[in-house]
Amino acid sequence: MPLFVEVALPVPMRQNFSYQVPEHITISPQKGMRVQVPFGRQQLIGLITATSDSCSLTPKQIKPIVAILDTEPLLPDSLYKLTAWAARYYFCSLGQMLSQAIPVALRKGAEVKASTVSYWTLTEAGKEADINQLNRAPAQRKLLHSLRERDLELGEIASLELSKAAVKSLDEKGWIEKKSRTLDIDLSWRNELEMTEEPHRLNPEQAIAVATLTQQQGYHCTLLEGVTGSGKTEVYLALLETVLKQGKQALVLVPEIGLTPQTINRFRRRFNVKVAVIHSGLTDNQRLDAWRQAKSGEAAIIIGTRSALFTPMLYPGVIILDEEHDSSFKQQEGVGYHARDLAVMRGHLEQIPVLLGTATPSLETLQNALNGRYQHLHLGKRAGAAEKVRQGIVDIRNQPLRSGMSHALLNEMRIHLDAGNQVILFLNRRGFAPALICHECGHLHECDRCDAFFTVHQALGEIRCHHCSNQYAIPKQCHSCGSTMLAGQGVGTEQLASFLEKEFPNHPVVRIDRDTTRNKGSLEGHLNAIHKGEYKILVGTQMLAKGHHFPDVTLVGLLDVDGALFSADFRAPERFGQLYTQVSGRAGRATKPGTVLLQTHQSDNAMLRELMHKGYGEFARNQLFERTQALLPPAWHMILIRAEAHHAIDADNLLNQIGALLPQDEECEVIGPMPAPLDRKAGKYRRQLLFQTKNRNRLQLEFERALPQIEQLPLAKKCRWSIDRDPQDLL
Repeated sequence: MPLFVEVALPVPMRQNFSYQVPEHITISPQKGMRVQVPFGRQQLIGLITATSDSCSLTPKQIKPIVAILDTEPLLPDSLYKLTAWAARYYFCSLGQMLSQAIPVALRKGAEVKASTVSYWTLTEAGKEADINQLNRAPAQRKLLHSLRERDLELGEIASLELSKAAVKSLDEKGWIEKKSRTLDIDLSWRNELEMTEEPHRLNPEQAIAVATLTQQQGYHCTLLEGVTGSGKTEVYLALLETVLKQGKQALVLVPEIGLTPQTINRFRRRFNVKVAVIHSGLTDNQRLDAWRQAKSGEAAIIIGTRSALFTPMLYPGVIILDEEHDSSFKQQEGVGYHARDLAVMRGHLEQIPVLLGTATPSLETLQNALNGRYQHLHLGKRAGAAEKVRQGIVDIRNQPLRSGMSHALLNEMRIHLDAGNQVILFLNRRGFAPALICHECGHLHECDRCDAFFTVHQALGEIRCHHCSNQYAIPKQCHSCGSTMLAGQGVGTEQLASFLEKEFPNHPVVRIDRDTTRNKGSLEGHLNAIHKGEYKILVGTQMLAKGHHFPDVTLVGLLDVDGALFSADFRAPERFGQLYTQVSGRAGRATKPGTVLLQTHQSDNAMLRELMHKGYGEFARNQLFERTQALLPPAWHMILIRAEAHHAIDADNLLNQIGALLPQDEECEVIGPMPAPLDRKAGKYRRQLLFQTKNRNRLQLEFERALPQIEQLPLAKKCRWSIDRDPQDLL
């Protein structure tokens, strides 16, 4: 009797595909197994979604599968249900969503189970070697020190940010050797949890939060709203202790790769258990190893960025999202899923608690907490002896500025640096200058493919567009009048750092932005040097604002934030409030009092005043009220449809036709089409259409009804278009 399977493939078509199982294949197919199938002229790997003994296609139309790659389903039922729910919610194919949930190596056909594992261990010579011989080779010294504590698997070398060059050097000295062992899954942590550090004493607020969280049974979603420096990580650790003692695993999501080493180290210092790490900085095989350890139950704690959300756990215990407000949890390319929303759904499906921690909750989470859907816990005091920071505004109207710095901020810096402390200067513009201007004719050099100006990168000797990566050598003459009097207009982090090096020659400066942290391990290296006090002045973009603990920083200066107060995006005030609060939170985190100074031309701006005098909590609640009045998310629910084409009229016409297929009434609103804030990008014109409804189910049903008709529109084949559910960015 012939057997047929339905297969979800990683293609954008919103359907599954039917194939026949040939008789020579002896493995019986089950839902969730990988299969290799012919698709057009290529072969693809997909997942079985159903089996059946009949098929509506004619024998000529149906093709046989090439191979079944697994002996058991790849994902547990809860994760399969999660991807099916997410595919429907985000209007993509099940195959596309499943390919987000499976490591790249498995999508390429790798084995699910590894039979052996390779690791580095010390030789006899390495055990007896004098570590002081390596004083001038810190990377080798760090590696040798780590190997004296325990053997290290190949994947751990990268996750601990240890140097590959150091591995090679110690191998050539004969101090270490590579060995392999057959893989036996070690679940000893489930019987007896070994603590490697005494827990800190909790303050009353932390103790209440931990008691509340540890009493929860089954699914609960809790918002832990704690001011910066209030010791949220200590609450996570205390909760993890309870979960691990029950023999259950924990999944911890952080927004940025830069935060993972810091989080891993905190957890490894406290618990002697295997910690699996998953983020985009690892190779495909390293991520697969971590995935295997989590699936087998060997890894007690899984830490990762957005994509780690789909990691299977054999003994699911808790999901923690740190900095839940961070926009990095929303994927912008491909399937635009939000890891926070899917984490809550996963907790619901697996019947385990979900904890969302932040000092600056997103308005979506805050609304759920205020209306009782989530439990709401507060930490209002800074942990330990840390005091509340002193805040001040520097009004720079009519003030002379040097590389964007006012006299008042420079004088304040001198006081803090002379006292032996560190200073952070926050400027959300990388590069040397945001534009190149001709001093004679005023011509600004604009990207020829985007509606944006070139940013000057002095150290690289080039001008670069930050939207399409278009780049040229810095021109010698003006493109408009031929003058040689060209100058950078405005200030970027590169210019600020070089100015400060000259202004404060005795205080080393470090710059942290996407340009200086491109190389693997460079961010970790910079952060370690900051902790050791090697740098006194820290200049950086948003990367510096996120969750880092710098005990010696006592002054934080924010430069040029006025742009954030006048943005076309309705989320801009919320983002600014979060950014200001997070950056301010880097000051005075230990025993030293902290100061935050904000330079602005808008010193009497009502939003700014409210944020500084009343704090983020009240500011966010007022923003929520304003959004409700304006019928904007989270009060209403939104889809953003983007279209781009070589001719603006094509994108406009397509969105007009889509708008005509959607309802307009008291509970549904269609806005647009309108140009995107960046009208032209990489040579294409960009238009957008907003569809929003009062009721989430209505949005789902109306758009599902219209989608097949939209896909049949002739212009839909001519333009690139995409659907963004719950958009976080209107740019």
